[in-house]
Amino acid sequence: MEKAYNPQSIEQKWYDNWEKNNYFAPSGEGNPYCILIPPPNVTGSLHMGHAFQHTIMDTLTRYHRMKGDNTLWQTGTDHAGIATQMVVERQLAAANIKRQDLGRDAFIEKVWEWKHQSGGTITQQMRRLGNSTDWSREAFTMDDNCSNAVKEVFVRLFDEDIIYRGKRLVNWDPKFHTAISDLEVENHEEKGFLWHFRYPLANGAKTADGKDYIVVATTRPETMLGDTAVAVNPADERYKELVGKSVMLPLVNREIPIVADDYVDMEFGTGCVKITPAHDFNDYDVGKRHNIALVNIFSKDASIRTTAEAFDYKGKTLEDFDGRLPEGYPGLDRFDARKKIIADFEQKGLLDSIKDHVLQVPRGDRSNEVVEPFLTDQWYVAVESLAKPAIEAVEQGDIKFVPENWSKTYFQWMYNLQDWCISRQLWWGHRIPAWYDAEGNVYVAEDEASVRKKYNLDESVELSQDNDVLDTWFSSALWPFATLGWPEETKELETFVPSSVLVTGFDIIFFWVARMIMMTLKFTGKVPFKEVYITGLIRDESGEKMSKSKGNVLDPIDLIDGIDLESLVEKRTGGMMQPQKAEKIAKRTRKQFADGIESYGTDALRFTFCALASTSRDINFDLGRVEGYRNFCNKIWNAARFVLSNTEGEDCGQNGGEMELALADRWIWGRLQTAIADYEKHITEYRFDLASSSLYDFIWNEYCGWYLELSKPVLSSDASSDAAKRGTRHTLVNVLDNILRLAHPMMPFLTEEIWQRLAPLAGNDGSTIMTQSFPSYDESRVDSAAVADLEWVKLVVEGVRNIRGEMNISPKTTVPLLVHNGNAEDKRRLQENETFLSTLAKIESIQWTEADDELPMAATSLVGDMEILIPMAGLIDVEAEKARLTKELDKIGKEKARLAGKLSNPNFVDRAPEAVVAKEKEKLAEVEGVLSKLEEQKAQLDNM
Repeated sequence: MEKAYNPQSIEQKWYDNWEKNNYFAPSGEGNPYCILIPPPNVTGSLHMGHAFQHTIMDTLTRYHRMKGDNTLWQTGTDHAGIATQMVVERQLAAANIKRQDLGRDAFIEKVWEWKHQSGGTITQQMRRLGNSTDWSREAFTMDDNCSNAVKEVFVRLFDEDIIYRGKRLVNWDPKFHTAISDLEVENHEEKGFLWHFRYPLANGAKTADGKDYIVVATTRPETMLGDTAVAVNPADERYKELVGKSVMLPLVNREIPIVADDYVDMEFGTGCVKITPAHDFNDYDVGKRHNIALVNIFSKDASIRTTAEAFDYKGKTLEDFDGRLPEGYPGLDRFDARKKIIADFEQKGLLDSIKDHVLQVPRGDRSNEVVEPFLTDQWYVAVESLAKPAIEAVEQGDIKFVPENWSKTYFQWMYNLQDWCISRQLWWGHRIPAWYDAEGNVYVAEDEASVRKKYNLDESVELSQDNDVLDTWFSSALWPFATLGWPEETKELETFVPSSVLVTGFDIIFFWVARMIMMTLKFTGKVPFKEVYITGLIRDESGEKMSKSKGNVLDPIDLIDGIDLESLVEKRTGGMMQPQKAEKIAKRTRKQFADGIESYGTDALRFTFCALASTSRDINFDLGRVEGYRNFCNKIWNAARFVLSNTEGEDCGQNGGEMELALADRWIWGRLQTAIADYEKHITEYRFDLASSSLYDFIWNEYCGWYLELSKPVLSSDASSDAAKRGTRHTLVNVLDNILRLAHPMMPFLTEEIWQRLAPLAGNDGSTIMTQSFPSYDESRVDSAAVADLEWVKLVVEGVRNIRGEMNISPKTTVPLLVHNGNAEDKRRLQENETFLSTLAKIESIQWTEADDELPMAATSLVGDMEILIPMAGLIDVEAEKARLTKELDKIGKEKARLAGKLSNPNFVDRAPEAVVAKEKEKLAEVEGVLSKLEEQKAQLDNM
């Protein structure tokens, strides 16, 4: 083995080997175990959230593969309608081409070209992470299998009146001219204004104080052209007499009613709210309760229409509605219309006041345009009949959420479901399988030929297909069964539905998880998965959400390969429109990463993710943890080098022969069984943090920290028999073999590389560690007496080491040891393990003392009731040590005073971020601990 662990030299080599040999495919034997990958966008690249969740999924997959299960990790990508169309349109725009210039079919061809050439970035990055997904079964939501499933589902649901077409309010992106889902809307807190407008009362009505107008408050003046009512709270005494009367809508001169509705907050603004049902979701509900018309004033690009259009709540056009709009407004952009409306109100003396106001502004996550509630004809899924069995599946325990409290979020969504808008005004996606004749009649079937056959239409009837495509969440809702061959009755469908666990984030419990449950139950009669493991959200070290705009994003590939400082700065600031913000981010990045980011390798990153995978909702990612776990990888590498250097070419018992196990051998075999039991318990409970902790403690502290040292006296001593040396070599090799198999699910590359060298010594055959059996708990290997004896040895060694540290005695200096007040069991252990103690604790002599023996001046430590003493004579200069401790106490005392003063300063505690304050409190606690220890040491010296 190379002297230094170099992950770059082994990772790609082993991944290529695994994939080439098809090790990721289901074995066809054992209990089925299946995980469905949440399909990442084909336009995407691997981010920290992906890397975190994929590590968890791969850990589970590799674990169950080694357990002998018939394991499938189903992979694939989502066609990402709006994101992909945007990417390709940008490429065309660079050549001064619009998609409309090409036409729909030619544009779709361009998208497929892009997909084949550039759409595999994220799948290549997934390979870098070590994902053992079955690439031979890689799915794409636009491939033939998934497309056929989409059409089949749509047609069936339409025929059952579950899918319908209707006119409703949707989130509308004025840039892309399409409806978007709630998940594609980001609410930003922005500074704005609250305008108070005077609406004249109609028919001579007056307010209680004699005014001929009421004042309404609005944050969106541009929508007032579509007002159809003014609402007040029924309990508001100021306006009670006006309910049922009317106002004249300024500028438009249309009489609209004053209605009473509990929706109105009496404390907000003036307590009078304008109601624009066609341009606000809350107003839509108010209007529906009061049977008020829906008046749409916007076109698809959010400019003012030439003529307003009006509808009732069934979507029927109100033919007698006068839709004329004031002169000068038609064609204006909504925000230009806002300015003109404010100016016109002021000119007419109807602008009462303007007040500063902070509000939540909805913006499209792709376009950054302000999203407009927009009244359009869309396709919907009536979810009520689908929701009931989906709720029951969780209530009855057929599907379990982990942690369980996330089921409450699920129920909250499911009991308040609204019909699902599934149509999008795009070209890239699954085109809706609906056709129209000249009269507007709708026909639904898989293709035009099926339409004519199904509805008995001859060729004389001209048909045109619906231009809309389906929401990407519609096709991904079919993922659990469409990827396995449905609607064909395939073996995979029978075997892997339901899948075992879904690993996903809490933000898509409704958008994806709930919809998969509804659709899978509807079309297969089975639940899609048995458990849903909800992960936390990866944030930066300060608890901030990682985002490009904040300049705090970490790229998992950069953590694996490393990146220089200037390249990191460019990644974080490139393309930013605001130079000042870019410079601020660049400055912070240079300060935080003065030397760039080192290469940590995949295994260190994966182990970090596992160590962070607690039940917390938010997980702060600390780069220091990755560095620590890279050291852990080095530790395993160096341990393997030690083992191989002492066992290669030697008799390790792989061919039989008499073996004698020393105390340390029997102890480590017993501790291994505890590590196996703990690891498996935690993995089955999805506590990857605890599983990784138990693994780390066993490898670092027990196997490397103690056992390797304990093995040296046996291997090096001429007094050791061949059977004893064979037993220790056998233990070194086979416990390490178990360690590698135990660690493989979390750290696949390192373990494979070492295992290939170790396997012959352990008597293993097989071409990869991936297909080896996972270690199993063996009670016969637990020697309780050996564990107790060795733990006693460890306490003695640690006691001596503590005395050395406290008394500032060099670890290289051998010391005499006195043992006082021990019992017969202590004496036996001392005699049997004198070699271990002398070697590990650097002891030159051990003396057993009786109760009445006079003891010299010594530093003392306790092991149970037994005292261990190291005489100080000749080892330290007591006065010099006192002086050193006094100086150190003064230094640490000043640091304590500085930290305490800082934390008692309200200017710091109240203004600094919580994470910064918490860090300072941790520092203070550490300093106080050090101070206490130093004071104890000085007191001990004072008594000498």
